[in-house]
Amino acid sequence: MSKVRRVSWSPRQMKKRLKSLFCQLFIYGLLGIFALTLLLRVAPVPFSAYMAQQVIGDWLQSEKDYELRYQWVSLEEIAWPMQLAVIAAEDQRFVEHAGVDWAAIKSAVKNNKNTKRLRGGSTISQQTVKNLYLWHGQSWLRKAIELPLTFLVEMLWSKQRILEVYLNIAEFGEGVFGVEAASQYYFNKPAAKLNQQEAALLAAVLPNPIIYQVKKPSAYVRHKQTWILRQMRQLGGKNYLNQL
Repeated sequence: MSKVRRVSWSPRQMKKRLKSLFCQLFIYGLLGIFALTLLLRVAPVPFSAYMAQQVIGDWLQSEKDYELRYQWVSLEEIAWPMQLAVIAAEDQRFVEHAGVDWAAIKSAVKNNKNTKRLRGGSTISQQTVKNLYLWHGQSWLRKAIELPLTFLVEMLWSKQRILEVYLNIAEFGEGVFGVEAASQYYFNKPAAKLNQQEAALLAAVLPNPIIYQVKKPSAYVRHKQTWILRQMRQLGGKNYLNQL
């Protein structure tokens, strides 16, 4: 009968082994993220981390089922006013920056010192990464992870692909993700048929579609909708998208 062999490690050996294990997991994690980002360069996104967060959070907090509306569509199936509206509303230097708009961050910091209505400096690329891979909420840890992931996405994806993924996974209301689901839910039409007024209204509720609602737009949302339409014209209308 064989004896069970006992292995004992000193605290120093244990620390070294744990450090080695952590490094291996970290490297495998990086490789996994790289491979996934490379795959999502062409493959439709089945769901995002934020969708999962919302579903799990609702399941833990209430007994009713969380209704998730989501349908992937290609960029060609999204009307040009919708593509331009989110750029006009969220990131007018989208075609110029490499993922992070330092000028916009500096402007947002300056603005937030003088007003109660806080403004963010996140680009469409950063918001795509946050929705796709990370969790919502303010923390330095999330920001520290978000930045390198944003540069990775910018390196592997085209601007058109970033915009396509963003438009498909952005939240436009409780349980309403992506412009196809939003267009069907709010206007009873596919995203390919959205006009400029409708596109600007959807963009006006970003990035806080629970506070600012499409179905019951406040005076602020209507004002922002008008501003977005004006910005769309100033950007050059449909011709602007040829730069992507």
